[in-house]
Amino acid sequence: TQLQSELDEIIATCEKNKLNTIFFQVRPTCDALYKSEIFPVSSYLSTSSTLSFDPLAYLVKAAHEKNIFVHAWVNPLRVTTGSAAYPQTDRTALPADSYAATHPDAVVAYADGKLYFNAGLPEIRQLVADGVREICENYAVDGIIFDDYFYPVQDPDFDAADYAASGTALRLDDWRRENVNALMELCHAAAQRYGVRFGAAPAGDPEQNYTLQYSDAARWLRQGTVDYLMPQLYWGQAYEKDGDTAHSLPRLAAAWAALPRAAGVQLYAGLGAYRIGAGDGSDSGSEWVSGHALADQINLVERLGAQGVGLYRYASLFGNFDYPQLAESEADAIKNAWQVD
Repeated sequence: TQLQSELDEIIATCEKNKLNTIFFQVRPTCDALYKSEIFPVSSYLSTSSTLSFDPLAYLVKAAHEKNIFVHAWVNPLRVTTGSAAYPQTDRTALPADSYAATHPDAVVAYADGKLYFNAGLPEIRQLVADGVREICENYAVDGIIFDDYFYPVQDPDFDAADYAASGTALRLDDWRRENVNALMELCHAAAQRYGVRFGAAPAGDPEQNYTLQYSDAARWLRQGTVDYLMPQLYWGQAYEKDGDTAHSLPRLAAAWAALPRAAGVQLYAGLGAYRIGAGDGSDSGSEWVSGHALADQINLVERLGAQGVGLYRYASLFGNFDYPQLAESEADAIKNAWQVD
């Protein structure tokens, strides 16, 4: 009852503020916030192995009644959420029916405190694609969006054995990129079979995607491997660090907008609502206390060629306990900035 009420409130807030799409996280880790035959029930939702209330089914039906789209947000390769300070690499703590528990060789532990699926394994890429198929088959979602959890490291030890066993003539970095490309192509094909849009939210710097996470997002745009891309452009317009403005919003948004796109592929800008009040670490002061930073950014990225924006995240605008008045001002400014047909 509590969760249903919360979803109702989210939908009502989106309708009031002219937000037309909800990106609903359905797989934070190797789990499911929906009824699945592939992944266990998420511990964020229930400690039971069965689901008495299906939040995705409820949300899709209720949101569609208000003409609001729902995209299922998936972290494709992250198995646990940890950090170096608070690691979650204990495999025995995984649910017994989790694929990660029953296939330990498919899981890699790394120094950042998380467990990851190994994208170099064809069976893992198929598992993720099967998860996409299952959602599209059982729920009337309007889209599937992948978060930016691809390769977490550049360390060659991360997947050295599988790289050696592959017998590939490719260099390690190119092999990793091809693994991610293969994953994306499988998942796009799975979504296409059901007429569901497939997208991704890569990290904000195009070059760092390519070199650090082995995500060739430029290729996805160019070849139509995605129906839309929403890079995480979580810095302000005046962002500067040690004299470097490379990660300022105007420069990043222009770089993405300049990339060739296949016909029908759309480019959105992911904007950092969580920066409200807290700032983005810029040396140039903070525009994030103006009360209209996000509205100004919406106008900027529209001029630069973005066809929409996503705001990360809902609670930073609606339910911001640290900067409530600032968040309210931002939300009002955003509502006035939307160009509504």
